[in-house]
Formats: sequence, structure tokens, C-alpha cells
Amino acid sequence: MEFGAGIEFSTLQKQRSLYVPQLPPCLQGSHVQVEFGDATTVPDPLDAESIKRSFPLTYGQPLVHFVSSLEKPPPNGVQDQQPPLRVGVVFCGRQSPGGHNIICGLYDAMKLHNPKSTLLGFCGGTEGLFVQKTLVISDDIVAAYRNQGGYDMLGRTKDQITSKEQVNSALNACQTLDLNGLVVIGGVTSNTDAAQLAETFAEAKCLTKVVGVPVTFYGDLQNQFVEANVGFDTICKVNSQLISNICTDALSAEKYYYFIRLMGRSASHVTLECSLQSHPNMVILGEEVASSKLTLHDITKRICNAVQSRAEKGKYHGVILLPEGLVESIPEVYALLQEIHVLLKNGVSTESISGQLSPWASALFESMPPFIKKQLLLSPESDQSAQLSQIETEKLLAQLVETEMEIQTKNGTYTGKKFNSICHFFGYQARGSVPSNFDCDYAYALGHGAYHLLAAGLNGYIATVTNLKNDVSRWRCGGAPLTAMMTIRRLLRGLGTPLIGKPSIHPVGVDLKGKSYGLLVQNAEKYLMDDLYSNPGPIQYKGPGSDSKTICLCVEDHDYMGRLKKLQSYLDKVKTSVRPGCSQEVLKAAVSAMAYVVEILSLMSPAGTGHAYHPLEDTYANM
Repeated sequence: MEFGAGIEFSTLQKQRSLYVPQLPPCLQGSHVQVEFGDATTVPDPLDAESIKRSFPLTYGQPLVHFVSSLEKPPPNGVQDQQPPLRVGVVFCGRQSPGGHNIICGLYDAMKLHNPKSTLLGFCGGTEGLFVQKTLVISDDIVAAYRNQGGYDMLGRTKDQITSKEQVNSALNACQTLDLNGLVVIGGVTSNTDAAQLAETFAEAKCLTKVVGVPVTFYGDLQNQFVEANVGFDTICKVNSQLISNICTDALSAEKYYYFIRLMGRSASHVTLECSLQSHPNMVILGEEVASSKLTLHDITKRICNAVQSRAEKGKYHGVILLPEGLVESIPEVYALLQEIHVLLKNGVSTESISGQLSPWASALFESMPPFIKKQLLLSPESDQSAQLSQIETEKLLAQLVETEMEIQTKNGTYTGKKFNSICHFFGYQARGSVPSNFDCDYAYALGHGAYHLLAAGLNGYIATVTNLKNDVSRWRCGGAPLTAMMTIRRLLRGLGTPLIGKPSIHPVGVDLKGKSYGLLVQNAEKYLMDDLYSNPGPIQYKGPGSDSKTICLCVEDHDYMGRLKKLQSYLDKVKTSVRPGCSQEVLKAAVSAMAYVVEILSLMSPAGTGHAYHPLEDTYANM
């Protein structure tokens, strides 16, 4: 493959290449100041010491905020040109719409602040990084990929940078190429790897600074500093249109139930957002199943009850959305997968696995359809999770529901028309889409932010843009230490001591107490029975709808950075009002109020609240 060669553009692609991404005011101008906030901690106090021991050189760094000369002129009005930088950039993980605009934003910022700066792209993802296969990014290359989908400018990989050999290869590449910075574009795994690289580079006194960028269409890299991931907006809009088209088809034919499985790994963010946009009849989220510990039989029964209820109203069609991570959220299937993976790791052949499973697991495995058996036996991913994209959960559930409806027909409890199903998996149809305006703007701003982090000599940070649900003019840009996003999984093994994992940035699932999920629950009964299908249509790039954002982003109240700023303002006011010499009454009021605040905060921070782990791992670790 010839990297950076560009492709022949369609009319739409030509128009999109002319789109100028909007840049927040804090990143505009020829002089962007870096303001440092307070030192950071981690979500769970119990994890602090362990993470600090693992990352002694990059732990506890301060938050960073960017302020443009347009907002705050530099001292004495002097705007010095930044020294030239040599920066490398690598795509990690699966392609996500908008990824190219990160490189475009990074390149434009580098050239704006010093035309002599050089941006090197590593070809073929981390494999290209290890072997130092590079491409010098130029004006022509940037023009060929600006606002375009895919990762074909440089190619990608799903490999992790975890082994000592891989980390040393990355270190050697950066030293040999004399890089001032390395930008890692990816999701939770890639940014965890970026944190480890940053620590290793600092320990080796390597001059290369490492910065991460949050890019994954799964939408599972969320925390107090990261509100959204590049690509999620586009993926959900494309999938929602496809789902809505199928909803219209179901309503037209009135004889099929469509089971649609959506990508997203263990988290159900894509499925939730697409449900809110398209209003299918039924949605089953992995987080719901795990929380309620619903069995395969429970889920089948729930769908059958819905079919029965709709049949009583003369409706024999419907659309059901499922996340690809659902199969790992079902307790007995998750436990079965754990047994299979242990046997595979021990070298047991797939032909012999059934005979070496525990009695209950063997019985469950043998009850499965042949195609599911084969898929469950696939080797796990590098993170030991199942190959979720290859397990056709939608077909399994459709078959189980069909069997149950036939039983109910024979015993007379169901008297409606024959149940018919059609299955779809939307996994790859949207990954290479031309990105939405939001993803173009967001990615471009993150590219600029990554540059300013590197120009400030910061190591082990992730570029951040917050207040995203508001207009671009109100976006806040900066950076947060990667270690501040880390937690440690504690997996209970029966009655023994917990197995403590490594500090990592872990994927975050759907919050069942969040406003987005609450909105779905609020409308679930109406969606089920009334066919309130909504078709958002194709992505709009101009006119009405072109500036729309995901519903999940807009309804949630993310503004963590804004609240930190407001808190600092209150603290400053307290310091101003309560100084030596103030009245006894003012001092007493301040002490009383602060004591109350401290007491409340201590009650809100019980030990162990921040631990991240799969909701089924504790229960089934010993099965």
C-alpha cells in the first residue's frame, strides 16, 4: 500500500476537503499561552499509591489550560516564534472518522508557529513505529486527507505497545529519529500504552514527549476530563440512518422482526445513542443485563413477551437493537467464555475443549447452535476479551425466540402469525465514513491542542476539549495527565484475597443512572408499542442539522472543568474575605462552613468507590 497517496475524490469529498474546521478562540492567534492548574489525583484514593509507584515521574502533574493572545495578550505584547519541532504521529487501534483531522490540526499548528517544524507519520500503525517506517507529512498530503474518513493516510494497527521489546523499539525509534514529541491517536488501550511510553521515556531521559488523543468510535474513553471521543458522532449518525431505514422497511412489510447488532465492544454507548436517534421498538444494553444478571433465558423471554404484546395489537414486525458486547454481559455465557479462554491458553485444541469444560459449562456449550459454538471457540483478543465482532448474538437470540414462539404456538399461548426474523450486524459500514462537522472540528482542535502540549514540553498528557455540547466558541481546551484517568481493577477470586491488576485507563460503560439512559427508559414503552420510528437521514454538512451533536452529549451535564474553575473562584473569594484582621464573626462562619464541606466530602469518598471492573468478573471468577 502506498501511504499518503490520496484517492480519487467524489463530488462530496471535494466539497468536504474545502471545509474549514472551526477552532475555539483559546487556540486561535499566533501566541497561545499555557496556564497550569492544580496537581491532579486519581478517581479512587485507594489507587493513588499504587499508580504513583508505577508512574513516579508522570504522576500528579497539573491540569493545563490554553489561553490565546486574542483573549489574553502576552506580556509586553511580545509574540516570540516557537522553536522548530520534530514530531511523530501514529494511528493506534481501529479507524474512526475524524482521525485524519487530528493530523491536519497538528500539522497546521506546527507550521503556523514555526514553518521549519517537521511532522513524521508512522506508516502501518505501531508496527511502523517499531521499524521506523515514516512518511514526511506535507501540504499536499494534508490537503488530500483533510475532512476525509478512514486512516489510509498512514494505515493502522490494533497491536498494543505492551511488551518490553515493543516499548524499547518505540524508544529507539524516537531517539533515532530525534523526535521532540510522539502523538498517539487511539482509545483506552492506546492511551494507557501512551502513559507507559511517557514514563519509560522520562526514566530513560529521552527528549521525546508523549501525548495522547482520545479517538474511538466505541465512545468508552470517558472520564472527568474527556467528554467525547473522535468518531463517535459520525458512527452514530450513519448507523442511526441505517437503522431508521430498516424501521421504515419493517413498518412497510409488517411481517419481519429485525435483530440488529451494533459495534461497541463491552460498552453499549453506540447502541444507546442510536436508539435515542432512531427509536427502535426494543433495546437490550449489556450494562442492563449485567446489572440485573439476566440469563439467556431471561432475555429470550423478554423479547417473546414483547412479540406477544405487539401481536395482540395486530403488529407482527419490529426492530431490536443489541450491542456486540451483550454476549459477555450474560452471566452464564461470560463464565463459559472464561473457561474456554483458560483452556485455549493452556494449549487445549478446540476439538477437545467441550470434554474438558465443567459439567454445567459443557451442558451450556452443547445446547448452543453449531455456528455459535464455533464462534465461542475463537481465540480471545489481546486484552483477553472474546472476539465480540465475530459472535453473532443477534442470530442466536433470533433463533431462540423463534423456537420459543413455536412452542407457545403449539401449546396455544400464542395465537398470532408466525414469527419471522432478519438479522444484521452493523460493524464496518460506518467506520470509514466522511466525518461529521462536529468530528471534523473536534479532531482539528485536538490536533492543535496536542501541538501546544508538546511545545510546552509536557509529557504523559492527553489533549482535551470540554464544554463540547455548546458552540465551538465556548469550547475549553487544554490537557490532563494520563495518570489522572487511571484506576486499578480488583478482581475477587472466591473467598481469597483480591487479584490486583495494573494501573490502566479502563473503558467506561453506559451509566444506568445517567440522563441518557433515563431518557431511553422514559420512552421505552412508547417505542415498544407505538412504532414511533424517527429517521434522522444522512449526515448533513450544510444547513439544518449540520451542527447537530449526539443526544447523549447534549443531555448529560459533563462540565467538570467548568466546575473546577467555579470552585477555584469560590476559594479565591474565601481567601479574599477571610484574612488576618477580619471580624470574629466572619472567621467563625468560614470555619463552620468549611468544616461542613469537609465532612460532606469525606462521606462522599468511601473506600473502593472508584474501582473499575467487569460487573460479572467477581461473581464468576471461580466458576
